[in-house]
Parts: sequence; C-alpha cells; structure tokens
Amino acid sequence: MRYLKRLVLPLLAAAAMPTLFSTGCTVHAGYYDPYYRDHHQWTYEQPYYDRWERDTRRHHEGFERRRKAEQREYWEWRHRHHHD
Repeated sequence: MRYLKRLVLPLLAAAAMPTLFSTGCTVHAGYYDPYYRDHHQWTYEQPYYDRWERDTRRHHEGFERRRKAEQREYWEWRHRHHHD
C-alpha cells in the first residue's frame, strides 16, 4: 500500500498541475476600471484598446505600461464607445 501511495500521488499531482496553472491565468486576463468600478476581460477589450490608440494617434504600448493619466483617458474613451 505504501508503494502504491508513492507511485500514484505524484502522478495525480502532475496531472492536476496544468489545470491549476491554466485556471490561475484567467484571473489575470482582465482589468478593473477604478473610475467606473467595473471589470473588463482583456480578450474583449483589446480591439477597443487598439482603436483608441489609432484614434488618439498614440504609439502601441501595453495598457499596464501606460501612465495612470493615459489609462484614465482610455477608460473614459472606452465608456463613451461601449456600444460601437
């Protein structure tokens, strides 16, 4: 029985690892908009963000790297264009 535990438990743990890691990624796939107090999944947000960069003639940069003032400008723009 002890041999079985040493063999089976590591196999079960190894099998569960991909599920645990992939589940953790979905938590970070979005942003909280503190000005409108709502959450946005980045998968759906990316086309709007790309359009905002074009419309405002900004160079491409990751949202998380932008200054807080620019992030706020984006959220204000985004909520004005939420039905486009």
